[in-house]
Amino acid sequence: MELIGILQARCSSTRLPGKVLLPILGKPMLLHQIERLQQSKRLSKIVVATSNFSDDDSLANLCLINGIDCYRGDLNDVLDRFYRAALKYNAQHIVRLTGDCPLADSAVIDHVIDEYFKASVDYASNALEPSYPDGLDVEIFNMAALEHTWINARLVSEREHVTPFIHKHPEIFTLLTVKHTEDLSAFRWTVDNPEDFAFVSSIYETLYVQNQQFNMQDILQFLGENPELVKLNEHLVRNDGYQKSIAKDKIL
Repeated sequence: MELIGILQARCSSTRLPGKVLLPILGKPMLLHQIERLQQSKRLSKIVVATSNFSDDDSLANLCLINGIDCYRGDLNDVLDRFYRAALKYNAQHIVRLTGDCPLADSAVIDHVIDEYFKASVDYASNALEPSYPDGLDVEIFNMAALEHTWINARLVSEREHVTPFIHKHPEIFTLLTVKHTEDLSAFRWTVDNPEDFAFVSSIYETLYVQNQQFNMQDILQFLGENPELVKLNEHLVRNDGYQKSIAKDKIL
């Protein structure tokens, strides 16, 4: 059974250009995230899905140099890029990840995967009803659901983002929400802005030096001891990029 983690990443971010290549402790942020994803006990392979735009040549070269599988496709039609990456690697089930989450926790990923297979659904996520920190989002779905979405999704927001069509059609797909026992959704651990990068860098500069496999609980304990760090980016809005896509929605 091919369970592939597909990691969307690009360098042409408007809020923080080239963010995935920004160095944390001398290593590109993306490599730190992939290092964390490789701790998963469930993923068969990790593939970076980036664009064929020239701005992403450096990202593709980084993958090549480090022996990381990389697929290049359409810059704006992310759904098409994602679908074709899944096809190329013969995925049966796909875990969707994004390159702006350098604090991703492999245990959280494996937990969502286990719940997906246990429930035997088309789609499972811990982000539909957020209860984990923003930046620990995980989505898993089968190839049939992805293909149906690729064929039928028509809105700009449904092509720029991979899974909104699935979310909006529970009459077609069986969906599972995975929730944490405690609501941690107010925490922002993703990187979209300079404030986010400063926050994540502060965590790495302390925890990574102590233990390269630090996890969600380690971060929570560290923030409890250093509450001023949370204020760096707590004013920023969750899923701002998707809201901007909706604002310009039209049928393609």
